[in-house]
Amino acid sequence: MDPVTLLILAFGLSFDSFAVSISSGLMLPGIRFYRACIIAFSLAFFQAIMPMIGWLAGLTIRDQLVSVDHWIAFGLLALLGLRMIYESLKPEEHRSGFNPLKPLVLITMSLATSIDALIVGVSFAFLETPDTPFWMAILFPVIIIGAVTYIMSMLGILFGKNAGIRLGKRMEFLGGLILIGIGVKILVEHLLY
Repeated sequence: MDPVTLLILAFGLSFDSFAVSISSGLMLPGIRFYRACIIAFSLAFFQAIMPMIGWLAGLTIRDQLVSVDHWIAFGLLALLGLRMIYESLKPEEHRSGFNPLKPLVLITMSLATSIDALIVGVSFAFLETPDTPFWMAILFPVIIIGAVTYIMSMLGILFGKNAGIRLGKRMEFLGGLILIGIGVKILVEHLLY
């Protein structure tokens, strides 16, 4: 795969992480750089590791996973989104708040936005020829996908943080709608195409 195609693919894979990062920035308008790096790293790590897993799995898991990957991503994102909306509707004194820095929430977001990268990894296995070196077959794509996702995630957090400060404290509802919207988008794309 040529570098330009790989870069376009990396940007395409990072859009879901970008949108989730916006939600994270909305929920944490006072987030500092270090904590933003934790969120971005988690999203980038999962986005980069999933193609490696898919590449290793090859044909064995492809047929089984292709039929349900969109339902898994939709379910995880819808649950997170509904929880955010539910928390936003509670009276202020009863709200626990949606915190994307909680390990379980962070892992769920990272996993849900990277499932499509698993299938991309399977396709990498099909593109490989016997003379393709390991670093070109999977290592270089994984590094590019991870780096692009990290940058897009940091930009998403910054955008969400700035918008959250201007729009007020009740942005949790909007963040929940964004997560559900991403899940619906993934579901529609897989069911219609």
